[in-house]
Amino acid sequence: MQAIINPFYAARFKRIAPAARLEPAPQHQPRKPVYVMLPRVPINSSPVPHLTSLYHNAEAGDYGDRGYPGNCGGNLIKDLLRYFKSRSCFDPMTGSGTCRDVCEELGIYCWSSDLHQGADACDGSQFPRACFEFCWIHPPYWRQKLYTQDSRCLSRTPTLEAFLDRYRLLIENCAGSLVPGGRLGILMGDYSDREAGFVPLTYFTKQLAYAAGLRQNVTDIVRFSHGASSGKKVYRSSFIPGLHDVCMIFEKQS
Repeated sequence: MQAIINPFYAARFKRIAPAARLEPAPQHQPRKPVYVMLPRVPINSSPVPHLTSLYHNAEAGDYGDRGYPGNCGGNLIKDLLRYFKSRSCFDPMTGSGTCRDVCEELGIYCWSSDLHQGADACDGSQFPRACFEFCWIHPPYWRQKLYTQDSRCLSRTPTLEAFLDRYRLLIENCAGSLVPGGRLGILMGDYSDREAGFVPLTYFTKQLAYAAGLRQNVTDIVRFSHGASSGKKVYRSSFIPGLHDVCMIFEKQS
């Protein structure tokens, strides 16, 4: 009688529980580019329309030495200098000369130096003060890569506290080199350390920049890490790979 009143009631007792779904085995993706659709860019009067918060230029440009560890390519630096219409640039961590080469192409005066030549970017007494419109630095991501045997090198600092203390001096030195209204561009990435765990270096960068009297008035630029050496490696451990770093632009207050 119950089945006549509700014909679906009896059917419920004849159902067979479905077999438990098995999660598919993880598949190793082929080594080929993956293309994604990016959001549409709002039309505006920017002198560099393709410069947005997502920087995905796979071409490094003919600047510096791509074989140099941590080389970031010069097109991002070029786009920033063009966007801000800078006429002078402070480059205290030259590396392979990427920023210097960009400035030479654009006809921009550039003060370029590096620890390999004995110039400590954390020592403000070695550099001009309050005379540059733009400063570019791409510091070591703590000890992710070792760059020199010099104990003053940021990549050689033994602890995170020591790194942040030296990093503070670097940012203060760069801020001191700028004219009022000048900009400091910092390219930095977060880092997972075997001893310290996950180290949010982009967070610390903003803390130190604000403490140095700088302010951020443009968006973060998330730079896709094309050509990173980690993309060619196979790891036994499980983790969420970081495929980007962050360019932050700070302005010196008047």
